[in-house]
Amino acid sequence: MSDISLHLAIKEENGNLFKRSIRKLLESTFLLRDKDEKLYQFASRESNRQDISEYLRMIGFDVMVEEKTGVCMLVASEEDADTVGLKRANVVTFSTLQYHLLLVLWKVYLENLGYSEGNFVTKGDLIDRIKSYDVQLTRTELNAAFRLFKKYSLINFNDDEDGEDMKIQLYPSLQFGWDLPQFRAVTQEYLKEETQEEGVQEEIIPEEFEEEEE
Repeated sequence: MSDISLHLAIKEENGNLFKRSIRKLLESTFLLRDKDEKLYQFASRESNRQDISEYLRMIGFDVMVEEKTGVCMLVASEEDADTVGLKRANVVTFSTLQYHLLLVLWKVYLENLGYSEGNFVTKGDLIDRIKSYDVQLTRTELNAAFRLFKKYSLINFNDDEDGEDMKIQLYPSLQFGWDLPQFRAVTQEYLKEETQEEGVQEEIIPEEFEEEEE
């Protein structure tokens, strides 16, 4: 087995940005052009991206940049894809209810895309949309989900504001905030509900839900 070694040559003037980029990625998964412009521009530059990737791969991570949407994100390193304990180390498991809310947020984001600078929705309008999709959640559950989504740079809002007029900014990182197996489970649950409403007897039950029921 070969020794693990790390050799980086970070220019002194870039040291602070390098450290901040690494810490921000580990803390919130995303660096966004719309939110963290200086860090995003630093991390997305090819030479800096290589240094950041080399550092992160030491602990089982890597960095990926989606230039079109302005998203720099922490991902699991391909080198450790099959390593037990590291494969899903950076996956945050949202509750099924939170995934329902993420689906609504992503739909609203897509509908608002390109109409104005930034992508915003008021809390009141969002609550109306949530109700229209028959997603049932309490005020406490909604606020807890908002705080979690803000922590991981999926949305942003002013903590000092509240009420129906509170503006919520939706970020393109919403499209990357999915654990695919759980996403499939949630969408299949929607399909199951639709077939039941149409009087179809067949049930589509995700394997994840079957395991929980057992």
